[in-house]
Order: sequence, then C-alpha cells, then structure tokens
Amino acid sequence: MLRLSDFDAVTFDVYGTLIDWEPSIAEFLLKWAAKKGVTATGDDLIMSFDRARADIQKERPAHLYPEVLRRCFDRISSDFGVPADREQREVFSTAPHRWPAYSDVRAGLKRLQARAKIGALSNIDNASLTSSCEKMAVTFDIVVTAERVGAYKPSPEHFDTALADLDAVGIARSRVLHVGQSLRADITPANKLGLKCVWINRPERLLGLSGEGAAEARPDLTVGSLAEMLDVIG
Repeated sequence: MLRLSDFDAVTFDVYGTLIDWEPSIAEFLLKWAAKKGVTATGDDLIMSFDRARADIQKERPAHLYPEVLRRCFDRISSDFGVPADREQREVFSTAPHRWPAYSDVRAGLKRLQARAKIGALSNIDNASLTSSCEKMAVTFDIVVTAERVGAYKPSPEHFDTALADLDAVGIARSRVLHVGQSLRADITPANKLGLKCVWINRPERLLGLSGEGAAEARPDLTVGSLAEMLDVIG
C-alpha cells in the first residue's frame, strides 16, 4: 500500500494529469473538421492527434512544443485528406496557453506541497508551462520540460534530470513517487526506472493510453483523480 509518508518528493506529468487538455483539443478539431467538411468523431480526431504527437516527438533534434503542434495539425489534415489551413495551424500551436486545470488540482497540489517536494516532468515548452502553472496556482520545486532536456517522454532524459535535481537536495529515488495519466509516456518509463508510480486514469480521456509501451505499464496504484489519490495515500 502506498503511503505519502514513504516519499519526500512527488513528480507529475502535467498535461492530461493536472491540465485538462483533451476536451479543448477535441473541440478545436471538431470545429475545424466541420468547416472542412470532414466527417469524424472527437475520438477519431484525438487519436489522430495522439499518433501524430508520438511520432513527431521522436524526431531529433527535438522541436519546441508549438512546432510539435504545427506538425501535428499538418499530419491530422493529411489523415483526413484536406490541405492544412495556415491560420488554424498557428492558432493550434498556441493552444496550451488556453488549456484549463482540472478542478481538483489547485487544492490538491497545495495540500501535497505542504508535505513533500513536488515536480513537473512535462513534454512542453517553458512558456506554455508557465501559463499552465498560473492556472494551477503552483510553483513546482523542480521543473523538467522537453525544452530543457531536448527530448520528449518516454525518452528517459526527463526522469534522469529530475532524479538528479532531487538527489542534489538529498532526496533518493527510493523516496520519489511519480504520477501520470499517460501509460506510454509516464507509467512505463517509471516502471523501467524502478520508481513507484500512480496512474491517474481520468474518466473519458484517451491520450497516452495506447501506443508503443502502453500495454507494459504496471502502476502501483490506479485512481480517477488527484483528490482521490491524496485521500488514498495521504
């Protein structure tokens, strides 16, 4: 049984775990599809985005996240057989600044940070994460972004950097708990590193639940929200 008292630091995936990005992405793409005469469900569009994102984030040198979104938009347009709309492409590239936090996040992170260090391990650029932190009303104790390490999870650079940052303040990896919504990008790599991990399986969300490595994920605890996690472990 996981107990918060067994950990000195809790690291988080941000988008999908703390920031509720999926409905906003689906809404944007459904409006785009309607204008272009594309017949697709929200789930169809989300999965097209997820496949594109996973492929594009493997490219090296790594792109900043706004460029990842531009390339995703181009790939989605191609998937559905329509030319990419340059104006909509640019709007899509700025989307992270508008994605909201889940309703349980502000109080949950405040409650948690009173008892442990908290960290963000995010496949995002620094400017977008700054906007999201304002929505969450949080200042993380450590921050590792794709922009900082030049790579995207599930590549191990995020975890290696976070563990080094925590080791520098005297926190061993055995005292670190990782929390994520993405099986592919968070739970499976945490397993490989021997980290205890919690899967926040947010209801009716799809991103990160399939793709390379997702079937191998073995969380130590599965919950439906941050609030539920804190009730169980804390």
